[in-house]
Amino acid sequence: MTMSIDQLWGLPETALIGAYAEARRRYAEKKLERDTQRARLEWMRAKMFVNAQGNVTERKMAVDVSEELARKGQEVREITRDLDMLKIEVDVIEMMVRLRGAGGNPPAPTEETAEKPAEDEGG
Repeated sequence: MTMSIDQLWGLPETALIGAYAEARRRYAEKKLERDTQRARLEWMRAKMFVNAQGNVTERKMAVDVSEELARKGQEVREITRDLDMLKIEVDVIEMMVRLRGAGGNPPAPTEETAEKPAEDEGG
């Protein structure tokens, strides 16, 4: 995370919402990068399978043992890990926004406010 939880808690509401928007933007960019790399990897696998010689089993084995595809697969896994870390950051900032009541969402009903309408209907 770029900021500690204490720093996030101390931010003014506008800065907290700005940090949330920035984290969401970074998450979306990283997700696009990961999905693009994943699609390229699948394309490379398909291309290698089609261009390989032999029967289906031999072609699959050629794709599975390819060092280049293994390296690309590792890159996709690393991007996925980074993406998961960004998602955690987005979730933490969103939790801070909700806990502080920022963002224009109405507060959750308490027991007192939940019981009042029931008393009015019965009366």
